Amino acid sequence: MNRFGKWFLASLLVVTAACAPVRETVFHEPVEAMSKKAFSIPAFKDDLPIESLAAAIKRNIAYLDKLPPDHRFKYGNSSFTPGDIKESQKLLLKLLEKYPDPEELKKYIRRHFEIFKASGSRGSGKVLFTGYYEPLFEAALEPDQTFKHPIYSPPEDMVRIDLGLFNPRYEKEYLTGRIDGRNVVPYYSRRQIEAGQALKGRGLEIAWLKDPVDVAFLHIQGSGRLKLPDGRIISAGFAAKNGHPYRSIGARLIEQGVLSRDEMSMQAIRRHLAANPDEVDALLDHNPSYVFFRIHEGPAVGNIGVPLTPERSIALDANLFPKGALCFISTVKPRTGPGGDILSWEPFSTFVINQDTGGAIKGAARADIFWGSGEHAETAAGHLKHQGELYLLVKKQ
Repeated sequence: MNRFGKWFLASLLVVTAACAPVRETVFHEPVEAMSKKAFSIPAFKDDLPIESLAAAIKRNIAYLDKLPPDHRFKYGNSSFTPGDIKESQKLLLKLLEKYPDPEELKKYIRRHFEIFKASGSRGSGKVLFTGYYEPLFEAALEPDQTFKHPIYSPPEDMVRIDLGLFNPRYEKEYLTGRIDGRNVVPYYSRRQIEAGQALKGRGLEIAWLKDPVDVAFLHIQGSGRLKLPDGRIISAGFAAKNGHPYRSIGARLIEQGVLSRDEMSMQAIRRHLAANPDEVDALLDHNPSYVFFRIHEGPAVGNIGVPLTPERSIALDANLFPKGALCFISTVKPRTGPGGDILSWEPFSTFVINQDTGGAIKGAARADIFWGSGEHAETAAGHLKHQGELYLLVKKQ
């Protein structure tokens, strides 16, 4: 090992021991996250038009086609190739067209598919469903007195270290940091970037927004649409994050007794911050995680690199659930009236595809539904925090 290699490994070991809060770690395996089911399975009632599922599957196949044919996806104790997953999704579309009745469809799914159920919270099989959407913000490509809060592209000095390359016991564990002299240190936190202006003057700004709260919510959603002064709309998509742990500002407000769990929503957080502007910086700094973006045309894109399909794309823990997986969810969704008010919560079940992940989506008991954009999507994403069930389906071999 050369001199740099010895120094780097020594620095790495120091960082591993001293910077645990920045480590992106999940201490579970896919075998713990789901179990195979043969009898206790739901009626596969799909509440959405089949055309939207076909569109999501078409996009998903584009992702699967880019993978090596011998790539393996883990489903509990089993594993499957990209070809297996493609066949599964094509077969499901054929069955949905031929057997629209949920009970009849159930018989054929039982006959042709392996069915896995997410373990959920403490093995209960109950999964907490939340939502996210693609918000629309006014923005500019150059700063002025109105637009002065930047979003950034990924900095070149940020490095992501795969600890599994140094010791197998750290497989799937990573550190994100930067090299400072002879040391590897955590990358700048949100507070260092925003208040400390750690990235100022490096040419990384790609757009400016009106309000730091808008920037924070863009980070939370992971992507958004930006309406420019000339009327054009472009998209800001997730590109990277600084490696610090995500800390919920909503949970912080509950902890402080400002809002109750029943009152909590994205809209309630916004109302509180608007009424208490002196609290904004401290509350936003509670979350040290920071997201970097890229500007692109077209719809929101998930972590597998394909456009997301409203109500058909979900985000799961990428360390536990296979990317591109065909899933079935059962939970609730809001029925909204004029102005986005929630009139009622109604049962909701549908086939979806695992096409994204998120900083807060960790473990076998969390799932995030992508709702698209617009008033209804904002309401659903802001208020959904209900339990349900999650199943994964793969064609029998």
